[in-house]
Amino acid sequence: MAENHRTMPTRDQLRIWRDYIETAQALSTSLGSRLQSESSLSTGDYQVLLALTEAPQHTLRSSELATLIGWERSRLSHHLGRMEKRHLIRRVPCADDVHGVDVTATESGRAAFRAGSVPHLRAVRELFVEALTPEQLAHLDNTSAALRRHLGVDAPVAKERAT
Repeated sequence: MAENHRTMPTRDQLRIWRDYIETAQALSTSLGSRLQSESSLSTGDYQVLLALTEAPQHTLRSSELATLIGWERSRLSHHLGRMEKRHLIRRVPCADDVHGVDVTATESGRAAFRAGSVPHLRAVRELFVEALTPEQLAHLDNTSAALRRHLGVDAPVAKERAT
């Protein structure tokens, strides 16, 4: 029984964990709400369009897109269907793979992404960057890197990528 107590987080560690999770969720919710109200794009739309606008010819195979944004293929497929109805993306069968689907950001999708990026990045600055000192931002960067290493998660593709 004593062994079990040494492997459990302390009360203070649990408080820090909960504060971290609840704060990250509140920040994500606030950013998502502002994005939706200021651009009519959901956080999911923005993630998909960000990945596509950074891809060559604004196109990715759906399986690559799912991996890149960390979604299950079924979730992505349903979301892409909604985005296609709004003319933000187009899906076509892959020329070299009968089972694959290429996803392309349409011109209106790219325009919506560009228009949504300005208020979204303003919100990131107001809600996140301005709340922290440069030293706190550097510590958070180090903490995030340590967590990624511990979890075996690759660093974001582009450090300057804004999401």
